[in-house]
Amino acid sequence: MSGVRGPIDAVARYVRRAAAAAANDDAPAGEGAAAGRTSAPPADGAATSRVWRWFRYSPLLAQLVVTRRCNLACGYCSEFDRTSPLVPAEVLRERVDHLARLGTVAIDFTGGEPLLHPQLGELVAHARNRRFVSVRLNSNGYLMTERRIEELNAAGLDEAQVSVDGVKANETTVKALEPLRPKLELLARLARFDIVLSGVVGSGATVAEVEEVIRFARDHGFRPRILLVHHDDGQLALRPADLAMYRGLQRKVGFHLSDMGDYREKLIAHGRAPFRCRAGSRYLYIDELGIVRWCSQTREIFGKPLADYGPHDLRRQYHTPKRCNTGCTLGCARTCSLFDEWLPQDGPPAGSRHHEPPPASSAQDDPQHAAGG
Repeated sequence: MSGVRGPIDAVARYVRRAAAAAANDDAPAGEGAAAGRTSAPPADGAATSRVWRWFRYSPLLAQLVVTRRCNLACGYCSEFDRTSPLVPAEVLRERVDHLARLGTVAIDFTGGEPLLHPQLGELVAHARNRRFVSVRLNSNGYLMTERRIEELNAAGLDEAQVSVDGVKANETTVKALEPLRPKLELLARLARFDIVLSGVVGSGATVAEVEEVIRFARDHGFRPRILLVHHDDGQLALRPADLAMYRGLQRKVGFHLSDMGDYREKLIAHGRAPFRCRAGSRYLYIDELGIVRWCSQTREIFGKPLADYGPHDLRRQYHTPKRCNTGCTLGCARTCSLFDEWLPQDGPPAGSRHHEPPPASSAQDDPQHAAGG
């Protein structure tokens, strides 16, 4: 159950914090405390109503790109380049603050390779001060040093995810256990934050290689995880042999919250696993230009500047069915949508390049807007 309890506990902590904020008529995720409001506590029923309105459409996870640049060039990856400038730290702090005002539960600094940003530790500390329940990092691990690990320890990082594609580098990827071993052992020795070590199926590694990655993770106190390679549009991109490999490896890794609903098994067996995707609401991807996307694979389909993104946008995207949902392999979008799978989506479908979003709802129609969230 440990894999399930982490995210659920995070949401529970968020709700308790929001309840405390509601008692003081504050906004969620650090906004009220920063503003210093001290109005009289509402009645219990009113406080409960405010918590529900705040949490109803708030993002459970926002992934914030700090740079699109990467020090590697993996053959299957479409989320990097070698030339993009670093996003200025002051701009990123503004984006973190805006995500806090939206009531975001967890924030994930990503790229490209986020460790290329020299002020990453300061950004992690800033997010920690904004009272996100969880502050995380995605990295290929190559730039981890003793100094950077201690910097992230001091900043209050909760979790880092490192993807390892096999044991030996190949023509597709150099994110392999053999060259990364010293960096991973350094993390095991020094990091005070959790490490998720992800083996990747479909990157050219054999079953034995991915099994070795799993063993290494367990032997060093990391949480092992299995990821699937996907096309640039987020749809499944594996051969039948890869799918058979995944089945066997997943049994070795065990159950995690992101596996609820067995969507990977459904994709393997039937090529489709429809779900009510709440991206744009429960899950946000903010690119290096500060544009909110449904995810990294739908950058040409949906986008709106984060600076202009408000509660009515969260509500609208929560209710918008995404046509790409049936073959989606993106665990972040699926996991963040689990909490609301039982609720309907009554907006017009979206998911083509020609989609025009419906008009924004008015403040009177938007309960979260009315709550000041």
